Amino acid sequence: MSFSLPFLKELDIPQWVIQVVIVVLISGVINLIASRVFAHLSRDDRTHLTPWNDAVIRGLRTPVTLLIWVIGFSWAVDVIAKATDAVLLDGLSNLRDVIIITLVGWSIIRFIRQLERNFLNPDLTSNKPNDPTTVVAIGRLIRIVIIITCVLFILQSLGYSISGLLAFGGVGGLAVGYAAKDMLANFFGGLMIYLDKPFRVGDWIRSPDKNIEGYVEYIGWRQTRIKTFEKRPLYVPNATFASISVENPSRMENRRIKEIVGLRYQDGHQVEAIVGEIRQYLQDNNEIAKDKIILVSFNAFGPSSLDIFIYCFTCTTDWAEYLRVKQEVLVRIMGIIHSYNADIAFPTQTLDLPEEWLSYSEQAPAKPA
Repeated sequence: MSFSLPFLKELDIPQWVIQVVIVVLISGVINLIASRVFAHLSRDDRTHLTPWNDAVIRGLRTPVTLLIWVIGFSWAVDVIAKATDAVLLDGLSNLRDVIIITLVGWSIIRFIRQLERNFLNPDLTSNKPNDPTTVVAIGRLIRIVIIITCVLFILQSLGYSISGLLAFGGVGGLAVGYAAKDMLANFFGGLMIYLDKPFRVGDWIRSPDKNIEGYVEYIGWRQTRIKTFEKRPLYVPNATFASISVENPSRMENRRIKEIVGLRYQDGHQVEAIVGEIRQYLQDNNEIAKDKIILVSFNAFGPSSLDIFIYCFTCTTDWAEYLRVKQEVLVRIMGIIHSYNADIAFPTQTLDLPEEWLSYSEQAPAKPA
C-alpha cells in the first residue's frame, strides 16, 4: 500500500519516509485502541464474566498488542523495500510470517490455558462441578494440536515441503515408535485413563495386584503421581494401569460392617431372642442403610462360642464417621447381650477327665509340705 502526497515534494523529504511514519502512527493508534478496549473490559463488572470472555480478556491481551506492532512494522518494511529496492529486506518476509504464525499460536495457547483455569474456577462456572482430569486432558490435547499445526505452517513458510516431511515422518515414525515403545505405552495408558476415567484427581485408589494405595494428585501423559497415606509421592507409569486391577474406594456408596459376635454356650437358650433384638435395632437405626441388605443370624457352633453373624452397611462413606457409627453399633450390641444376662465368649478349653482318674486323685495321699 502506498500514499500519494504531492505537497511533500517541496519539503525535500522522501515520500516513503512519510509513508513509514504514517504506518507506524496507524499501528500505534490501533494498538492504543485495542489496549483501551482490553483495559475497559478488564475493569468491567466481574459478575458478568464467563469462562469464555474472561479467557479472551486475559489470554489475548498481550499477544494481540504484539501482533498489531508486528503487522505494522512488516507493513513499514514492505513500503521501504518497494521504495529502495533493498535486497536485504526481501528476506524479512519469511521472518515476518514466522513471527505472525508464532504469535497467533501463542495467543491461542494462552486462551486455551486461561480457559482451562476458568473452567476449574467455581466462581466463573456458577459453582457447577467440572472434572479436573477431563478439563486438563482436553486442554493439553488442543495445545499439542496447535503447536504441531504452527510448526508445520512455519516449516512451509520457510520453504520446506510438508508432504515430504510427512512421508519421512511415516517411515521414521516406525523406528522411533519401536525405540520409544515404553514412552508410547505410557502415553496411550494416560489416554485410556482420560477416556475411561477409572479414577480422577483427588480419588483414593488401590490395587490388589501391586503395592499401590493413596490419593491421586496428578495424571500426566507419562506417569500418575499418587500421595500415599505415609505422605510420600508415588510415581506410577501409566502403562502399569493397563495390566493391573484398580479399586476406587472413593466411589463407594456405603461402608460395610461385618462382624462375628460369639456368645457363651451356657447362653444358648437366649440366642434367638438376642438375634431378634439386634436385627430390630439395626433396622431402626437411621445411620444404617435401609436399602442395603441387613443380616443378623446364628451362624455357627464355634470352638468356644455360639457365633452370631452381623452384616450391614452405614449411610456414610467418611472413614471417621464410619468408625463412630460402628462403635455405637458394637457397644449397643454388647448392651443387648448383657440385658439378657448373657455375655460374649472368649476362648476357653474344657478338660474332661475319666471318673477313675478323679477317684484316684481323691484317694491319693497328699505330699508332705
